[in-house]
Amino acid sequence: MIAFRVDGRSGVPPYLQLVQQVRQALRMGVLKVGDQLPTVREVVAAVAVNPNTVLKAYRDLEREGLIEARAGQGTFVRQLPPGPPPGTHSRLGRSLARWVGEARAAGLDDEAIASLLQVTLRATGEANSHSAEEIA
Repeated sequence: MIAFRVDGRSGVPPYLQLVQQVRQALRMGVLKVGDQLPTVREVVAAVAVNPNTVLKAYRDLEREGLIEARAGQGTFVRQLPPGPPPGTHSRLGRSLARWVGEARAAGLDDEAIASLLQVTLRATGEANSHSAEEIA
């Protein structure tokens, strides 16, 4: 089962943090189709948010078709988000963790690592868009 957490200093609204955590848990294989999510009461007790915050998060996820509420039974995972299967995320996450370890060993701090990642994402995104244009 997923264990929610809310960071009041993140600048991201609490309901959106909950939504993002469910999506991430689905992508990483922590949650699977058919799994039950914690009740609103359980989430409120665990992370000290307003019940309406949890309800809003669950409604957003339900609108996306990822979860469904079953009267008298609870809220369950209905489907995975679009994209590669959970095993892909886990494998790439382990590879990225090794790379971050190498970067830290080379003396890069979190800010430098994040900067390098952003530059690389932009560069590969631009390269991919040029490749797509050349193909078209």
